Amino acid sequence: MKKLLTLICACVVFVSSAQNQYNIIPLPQTVTPQKGQFVIKSNTNIVVSTNDPAFKQVASMLADQLGAAMGTTPKVVSSNSKAVSNSIQFVKNDQLTEEGYTLNVSSKQVSIAASTGKGAFYALQSLLQLLPNQIFSKEKSTGITWSVPNCSIADAPRYSYRGLHLDVGRHFFPVSFIKKYIDLIALHKLNNFHWHLTEDQGWRIEIKRYPKLAEIASKRSQTVVGRAYSKKFDGKPYGGYYTQDEVKEVVAYAKARFVNVIPEIEMPGHSQAVLAAYPEFGCNPDKIYQTATDWGVYEDVLCPREETFQFLENVLTEVMELFPSEYIHIGGDECPKKQWKESRFCQEIIKRENLGDEHGLQSYFIRRIDKFITSKGRKMIGWDEILEGGLSPNAIVMSWRGTEGGIAAAKENHDAIMTPGGYVYLDHYQADPKTEPLAIGGFTTLEKIYSYEPTPTELSPEQQKHIIGVQANVWTEYMQTSDYVEYMVFPRASALSEVAWTKKELKDYSKFSERMKVHADRLEKLHVNFFKGFLK
Repeated sequence: MKKLLTLICACVVFVSSAQNQYNIIPLPQTVTPQKGQFVIKSNTNIVVSTNDPAFKQVASMLADQLGAAMGTTPKVVSSNSKAVSNSIQFVKNDQLTEEGYTLNVSSKQVSIAASTGKGAFYALQSLLQLLPNQIFSKEKSTGITWSVPNCSIADAPRYSYRGLHLDVGRHFFPVSFIKKYIDLIALHKLNNFHWHLTEDQGWRIEIKRYPKLAEIASKRSQTVVGRAYSKKFDGKPYGGYYTQDEVKEVVAYAKARFVNVIPEIEMPGHSQAVLAAYPEFGCNPDKIYQTATDWGVYEDVLCPREETFQFLENVLTEVMELFPSEYIHIGGDECPKKQWKESRFCQEIIKRENLGDEHGLQSYFIRRIDKFITSKGRKMIGWDEILEGGLSPNAIVMSWRGTEGGIAAAKENHDAIMTPGGYVYLDHYQADPKTEPLAIGGFTTLEKIYSYEPTPTELSPEQQKHIIGVQANVWTEYMQTSDYVEYMVFPRASALSEVAWTKKELKDYSKFSERMKVHADRLEKLHVNFFKGFLK
C-alpha cells in the first residue's frame, strides 16, 4: 500500500522558481512584475509600524521561518517610519478589506499593508511563495540567495468562507497530523477547518459530563476489510478520541494561523456510537447497540425525546466552550426515518406538533437545536437535508447533494456554502482506479475541481450574495493513514483554494498547471505525500 501511495513518475522534474518567479497559489487578484529583486541579508530587519499585536505575531512568524532556513533570524523591530530601507515592513491600512492586503517589493524594501492580522498573514503566504522554495524546508539551506522578485500585488479573497473538511470518525488521526493539516490550510489561504468529530463508527471528542462517550463510543470492536458490506473484518479493536486539552491545543494552533475550527457533532443520524454508550437516547432504549464496524448509513438514530435534547444541549455547551467558532455544524444528513415511523412516541409528536410526516419531525428536531445554538450567540450549519420539512430560521446550508440545496437556501435568503459531491469530494478517485489505492468511488480530477464555479447562475444578483463560500470534504472510510489523507487531498485542495480565492475571470487551468509544478516542489519540501500524476 505504501508503495502505491507514493507512486510517482520516475522522471518528474520540478520547475525552478527562478524560471517563473510569480508562482503564487491561490492566484492573487493583481500581480504587476517589475525589474530587479529584493535580497534578504543577515542585517535585514522586519519592521512593524503598528501596535496591533496580530501584526507583530505575523512578523514573528516570518522571522522564525527565515531564521530556520537562513540560519540567522532577522530582528523584529518597531518603527513609525514607512521608509526603512533593507527591511520587510508591516503597515496597517484601514482602507483595505478584512482579508485583503498589498505587497510591494522594491530593491530597497518589502512593504506589506493590511487592515487586520488576517490580511497581513495572507500577504506573508504570498511573500513566502515568492522566495526560493527552500524556505519551506525544515532544514537550513546553504548557498541560497534569499531574493524576492520586485512586484506589486493587490489582493483579497473572492469568498469569505473557504473551507477544508476532515472526517476523523471513520479513522482517527493524531494531533500532530491535525496541526500539519491546518498548516496546509493556512498556506493555501483557506480560513475554515471543518472537523468532523462524531460518526456511527466513532465519537472523537471528550465530553466530561458524559464519560461513556470516550470510554465506549470512541471504540469499535473491529473494522470492515476492503469495501463496505464485504462481510470481512479485521478482528482488531480500533479507537481514539481527542481530550479537551488536545482540542484547546488544536484550536489555539489554528487561531495563530487565522484558521477557524468548526466542530461537527452529528445528529439525529450518524449517531450509532452515541447509542452504544447511551442507549436511552434511541428509539429502542432496551436494544444493545454497538459502535458501527462497517461503513454506510445506519437506521439507529436519536429519538426526539426531551432527555435527548437535554443530552445534546449539554454536549453542545461543552463543545462551544472549547470552540470559539461562530459556526457550529450539527450534521443533519442521511437520517433514516424507519425507526421514527415505527415509534408511537415519534408519531404522537408529529400529530401533536402538526408536522405532517417524519421529514417534518426532522425539521422539528433541527429547529430545536438551531434555537439553542442561536441562543448562545452562534450560527448553525447543517448538510442540505436540513431543508427537508422546512428550513430552520437561522440555519446555514452546506450543499453536498449537488447544488440544489444551496440554490434553495439562497432563494429563501439563507446563507449557503457550496460543497457538491461531484466536484469537491476528495475521497473520490483522481486517476484510473486500476492504478490507485482503494477509494469510495467517483472520479474527480484536479482539472474538474478547478473548473467548479460555486455561484449558481440561476440565482439573482441579490440571492448570489448568500453563497458565502466553498469547501472540499474528506471522508476517511478508506483512508487509514495520514499519508493516505495527504495523497487524496493534495494537490486537489490547491485547486480548491483558487476556486475559493481567485476571481472567476482570472482563472486559467493551463496557467494554474504551470504554477502547480513549482507548488509541487513546495509540497515536497513540506513532506506532503501528494498525488503526482498531474505532473506527467
